[in-house]
Amino acid sequence: MDGLEFKPVTETKVEKNTALIAMSGGVDSSVAAALTLKKGYNCIGCTMRLYENDMVGLDLLGTCCSIEDTKDARSVCDKLGIDYNIYHYEAEFRDKVIEPFVCSYERGETPNPCIRCNKYLKFDSLYKRARELGCDYIVTGHYARIEERDGHFYLLKAKDLNKDQSYVLYDLSEEQLRHTLFPLGEFTKPEVRAIAEENGFVTSHKSESQDICFVPDGDYAGMIHRYRGKDYPKGDFVDKDGNVLGTHDGIINYTIGQRRGLGIPADRRLYVTKLDVENNKVILADNIDLFKREMIIRDFHWITGSEPTNEFRCQAKIRYKHKEQPASVFPLGEKKARVVFDEAQRAITAGQSAVLYDGDIVLGGGIIDCVVD
Repeated sequence: MDGLEFKPVTETKVEKNTALIAMSGGVDSSVAAALTLKKGYNCIGCTMRLYENDMVGLDLLGTCCSIEDTKDARSVCDKLGIDYNIYHYEAEFRDKVIEPFVCSYERGETPNPCIRCNKYLKFDSLYKRARELGCDYIVTGHYARIEERDGHFYLLKAKDLNKDQSYVLYDLSEEQLRHTLFPLGEFTKPEVRAIAEENGFVTSHKSESQDICFVPDGDYAGMIHRYRGKDYPKGDFVDKDGNVLGTHDGIINYTIGQRRGLGIPADRRLYVTKLDVENNKVILADNIDLFKREMIIRDFHWITGSEPTNEFRCQAKIRYKHKEQPASVFPLGEKKARVVFDEAQRAITAGQSAVLYDGDIVLGGGIIDCVVD
């Protein structure tokens, strides 16, 4: 893709287009609304109500569905002089995000629910709502960029690589990108906070959560226990040769690469290297055993259309905080592909997403199905 001359979508000022802005009650979406309004769009603010306390069994104060955050979002909209609405998507969120999240852990995977929320809620349910309202665009506070050339739309990394969220947006289609704006893509986080302060937003100094919104205490296993209303059977910790090392507390409590919380006396550090769900065993081994070169991805998605049929080179990223690495991709058909890294990567984990890049451009990606030994 060398030589493409991109034109940022957000540089085009339009006076009549209407934008529906997803407002979480945080500083990012607040500034996204202000920047969109400043560019001349007719703006409507909204908050997506995704779940109630009884869905996850916790007090959700301080999360994106709390009353406090809803009040903050409304306050920002009032300050900007734009309409504000609350839309309810609890049923969709349960079916498309929470249930798959729990099922994934039960299969011995470690999912990223933010990716499914973006795919099915923000850029499907909300996207459809925007069209019903006659809006031309939806707007979110994600740190990413959308750029266009010759009528084609591309997803790119944000200017602020420390905040870049392109990884969780890889499942969008070119058509969705055509009707989406990411106003924060050209800004750094400090610049965003400065804009919020200049506008006197109540969200300007608001801290941001580092946890999954419906697991605000970070206890994923506890949330799954409450959601399912059951306990998961204990089983054996074993080494690579099948020797029993101790007793684990249930498969859902562990993820690949985990070292802490194992409670296994040993003369060296041991790590979770595999989850054998069928036999209810957690395999422990040395750190070196976590390094692998090959993986199979499922649900392969190519942003610009039909997936390629021939081998190609790119950089691949296997988790949100992972630095993308050179790799070869071999399409297998039926939305599957084999990815082979030039160098072994640590703790490739089923359930996470493998996102493919060509420099700053997001090509697409898929869910890591398994590691090839």
